[in-house]
Amino acid sequence: MSIPSRVHIIDVGPRDGLQNEKSPVPAEVKIGLVQRLQDAGLQEIEVTSFVSPKWVPQMADNVEVMAGIVRKAGVRYSVLTPNLQGYEAAVQTRPDEIVVFGSASEAFSRKNINCSIAESIERFAPVVQAALAAGIRVRGAMSCTVGCPYEGDIAPQQVAYLAGLMKGIGVQRVDVADTIGVGTPRKVQRAIEAALQHYGLDEVSGHFHDTYGQALSNTLAALELGVWNYQASVAGLGGCPYAKGATGNVATEDLVFMLHGMGIETGIDLDKLVDAGAYISGFLGRKPNSRTAVALLNKRA
Repeated sequence: MSIPSRVHIIDVGPRDGLQNEKSPVPAEVKIGLVQRLQDAGLQEIEVTSFVSPKWVPQMADNVEVMAGIVRKAGVRYSVLTPNLQGYEAAVQTRPDEIVVFGSASEAFSRKNINCSIAESIERFAPVVQAALAAGIRVRGAMSCTVGCPYEGDIAPQQVAYLAGLMKGIGVQRVDVADTIGVGTPRKVQRAIEAALQHYGLDEVSGHFHDTYGQALSNTLAALELGVWNYQASVAGLGGCPYAKGATGNVATEDLVFMLHGMGIETGIDLDKLVDAGAYISGFLGRKPNSRTAVALLNKRA
């Protein structure tokens, strides 16, 4: 398989990145971040989630954020919905896509959402059906596809099992997520190949956390398989509330710098992207968790 000449990036910073922040981030700051990301050329942004504010208080302003963003033609705005109640609230805010989630690890599924993998998929089936009937796209986030904090290594057949269940309820595309960042290139390739048993190459994206500094290596391994959709988080924001020690998703700035250096098009303006990361990092009172952003900001200074 030849390496793709163009890559599509979904920035998950506003949702996946900020959900773990302990101090509240005001709605206007989240709206400002979405604005800056789309100004930098991002064509897909995961904006917020419709989960119980008891579990994720940071996303309690979901309706306000969705109402406040200035939508740009050609940009897809997605939201995470854990159940029918979340979907019914989300649909009022006109998302282009909803995201449901499942784990390739039974132990993680029970710890995270208190049910088995099969039960979680059963719970999502009516959400997926409702979204598709309303003309809203559906993506499935598959967590712990390489390793789990409770089970250790995850076998590729567990990934294939989850992908098959998601396909069975109508999920249109899936993310192969290394949620705790323990993946290495060959392991990640095996997880992606497992997902490709049920989905086409255009319907699979890579979602790599950088806990052990492997996210860019894992991206290269996925590129070798022809995968051209990736998720990243501006300024390397994020972590996982249910996976102790997991750091953020790969920084969008680092991913874009690597891809541009390989001659791969992204449609993203790196300087404007660095500005977006500096904006949110400034609000959070820390430097961006992106080597590229820090280097370019130092160079400007």
